[in-house]
Amino acid sequence: MRLLMMSETKISNNIYVLRKEIQQIQSELSSLGKPITDIPEMISSSNLLRSNEYLLKSDQKKTDLISLYARYSSSMELLLSSVFEIQHELKDILQMQSSMIASSKPKSKPKSKPKSKPKSKPKSKQ
Repeated sequence: MRLLMMSETKISNNIYVLRKEIQQIQSELSSLGKPITDIPEMISSSNLLRSNEYLLKSDQKKTDLISLYARYSSSMELLLSSVFEIQHELKDILQMQSSMIASSKPKSKPKSKPKSKPKSKPKSKQ
């Protein structure tokens, strides 16, 4: 159980780190802005070079994002399987405890209350 907790901590930390990296790359991708538009004063080859440069950067960031999302989803799957494993273990523990409680209770008939004798009135002294 302790080993499971240690691996869960590593998974949780890994998910946090991956999420931060995803946010960083998303920020970098959005900072690239929109695709480059042609500038009429430049020759077409210059415009193509600028556009190609933008597309290379954009594609690299998108490739990085896809890779990070794949690692992130794998970590989430591991975490989810750990949660289900813990849930199963807790269910087993509860079943075991409830069966122990049920077996430890003595099966006896309910005791009937003894009939009480009518109280006699105290004799008054005169």
